[in-house]
Amino acid sequence: MTVAGPRLIRLLLGLAIVAASVGSQPAVASTASSGQTRMISSSGSGGITAGSPDSTTGVETWETPGVGGDDGGAVDRSHSGSGDSTPVGATSQPKNLTTSAPDLLTSFDGINHFQQRFGSFGQFSLEPPDQGLCVGSDGAGNVRVLEVVNDTLRVYTTDGATLTSSVALNAFFHYAPAIIRGPVVTFGPFVTDPSCIYDAPTGRWFLVVLTLDTFPHVGADGLQHFTGTNHLDLAVSNSSNPMGTWTIFRIPVQDDGTAGTTNHSCSPSPKPVSQQAPPLPTNPTACFGDYPHIGSNGDGIFLTTNEYSFFGPEFHGAQVYALSKSQLVAGGGIAVTQFDTNGMDTFNFARHGFTLWPSVTPVSGGYGGGDSASGGTEYFLSTNGGAEAHDTGDGKSTFHPSTQLLVWSLTNTSSLGGAPALTLSNSEVGVGLYTLPPSAAQKSGNQPLKTCLNNNPCSVLLENIKDPFAEKSANLDSNDTRMQQVTWVNGSLWGAIDTGLNISSAKQAGIEWFKVSANGGSSGASLGSSGYVGLGNDNLTYPAIGITTGGTGVMAFTVVGSDFYPSAGYATISGNGVGDIHIAAAGQGPDDGFTNYRLFANPPSFKARPRWGDYGAAVPMGGNVWIASEYIGQSCDFAQFLTPDPVTGALFRCGNTRTALGNWDTRISLVSAP
Repeated sequence: MTVAGPRLIRLLLGLAIVAASVGSQPAVASTASSGQTRMISSSGSGGITAGSPDSTTGVETWETPGVGGDDGGAVDRSHSGSGDSTPVGATSQPKNLTTSAPDLLTSFDGINHFQQRFGSFGQFSLEPPDQGLCVGSDGAGNVRVLEVVNDTLRVYTTDGATLTSSVALNAFFHYAPAIIRGPVVTFGPFVTDPSCIYDAPTGRWFLVVLTLDTFPHVGADGLQHFTGTNHLDLAVSNSSNPMGTWTIFRIPVQDDGTAGTTNHSCSPSPKPVSQQAPPLPTNPTACFGDYPHIGSNGDGIFLTTNEYSFFGPEFHGAQVYALSKSQLVAGGGIAVTQFDTNGMDTFNFARHGFTLWPSVTPVSGGYGGGDSASGGTEYFLSTNGGAEAHDTGDGKSTFHPSTQLLVWSLTNTSSLGGAPALTLSNSEVGVGLYTLPPSAAQKSGNQPLKTCLNNNPCSVLLENIKDPFAEKSANLDSNDTRMQQVTWVNGSLWGAIDTGLNISSAKQAGIEWFKVSANGGSSGASLGSSGYVGLGNDNLTYPAIGITTGGTGVMAFTVVGSDFYPSAGYATISGNGVGDIHIAAAGQGPDDGFTNYRLFANPPSFKARPRWGDYGAAVPMGGNVWIASEYIGQSCDFAQFLTPDPVTGALFRCGNTRTALGNWDTRISLVSAP
């Protein structure tokens, strides 16, 4: 077997119901923006290819990305930190939790960490998965389920049968592998943060990722380096068959004035050039488009990002990109209209837009509807408690508990097929208090990676060094309070966030949900109903709400705490509130991934940030909702961890249910809406 040498790991950074709590508060209107438009050509084709599984039998020296270049490439960022030491949030009564699942129609395992790492050649070990899910027709009378995570995708039938192998996203987008290991290590582009939707009117699948360009070889500091250039890669299927060919559009988002981008003057590294290890960035003042997500209405596809300085400390503002659906389907040149929300939060509290989650609207057979008022309107929801929303340009702002919900509208989207003439505006709606959730405690259980790191012979076998730390079980990251999945249907916007709750005199991670009336633009928005969802002894994290055309739906989330290993949970939801908590798939053990442990954390503090999420997914289909969440679907003890595979002789795999450095799984379920 090949063992790993010492590594400097740059972690991949980038989160009880109260009845109708705040009432129908009208929105407070703000200023508007008309955006900037540029042309983008298609960049060739991509699609699902029959790749070869990785035949590696051991842990490689480059098992996780060891990133240099002065903090460049830290994706899925959060400047807010943990809520462990912050004041408790709103007081809520615990919801009823039942182990029965009467509304659960189908449930099966999706991609897991073993499949992500070894299902395709040239993959890093990555966590968290970042859950993408889209469901639609293949044009031949079959409903297909496409799951995409960091950095793999797979297609299933509705009963969970696999139609493809695990396909690396680098291969799907026709890039070189993320890494080719050997005497001379070679890096490909770093692909991350996948999301997808199926659009029923066009019969096409849309899948977006953020791609960071890398230098091909190890830098002088022994680490991977980024150039600074980065782009949103949007894949559009050429037919209704997700297993066919796709057209790729690459949209530069470095916003430093190169490759047709505007110049947002993001800061370079604060370290003098003379002290930086080569190779130096080709684009030292690049910004980067973190945390991309996708939405749609009848006219367009809408992408959003959180724009940070690539090498500097600051957050600039959420970006919105509007694209014509018809132009994308045609496959030629497309007009991309970009909106910058820097300075657009003018409600006497925060400064910038942060995580504007674009809405989707269900129609028969998928997404694709929307509000036709005001020449066509696309909606977004965001919160403004996060440190990023308050950034003064130095990255030093902190989290602010908030009672503001921002409703954004992009109007005249019918102009996207010709000369785009769009307006982005926002308004503020008062909601219940939200604050940073505490990290989520885990039920005690087998964590063989932790045991190995605390055992000198095993640590040397695994990492070629003795772990200098006394590794401990860690709480999971419960997110910050950024907006999660948003749906517009029948004149209402639905969304949910993570928040800290005071339940039965205990501080828990819970959920606040919103139903906002919105027709014809954000100026008419008002809060219809909202509430909190939490448990007395356990945490609920990373909610995703899917709403059917009938106006009811299902909320997916992770359940984790003293009673449950990380589990895939759900509850039904309507305008009257949220139902009981149900378990779609019970966790089988605690999370035992590498981000839990200090050996793999960043110097000088070596403080671990145990990653989870970073988001779930919920997709309505008829009167039901498909949901997908991260959970732990396996468990093994230390002896099993060290038992060689009978075929390959590989250690640390526990019957191919996990890898040495991770044990996450995903769960895909179909739930009947009320």
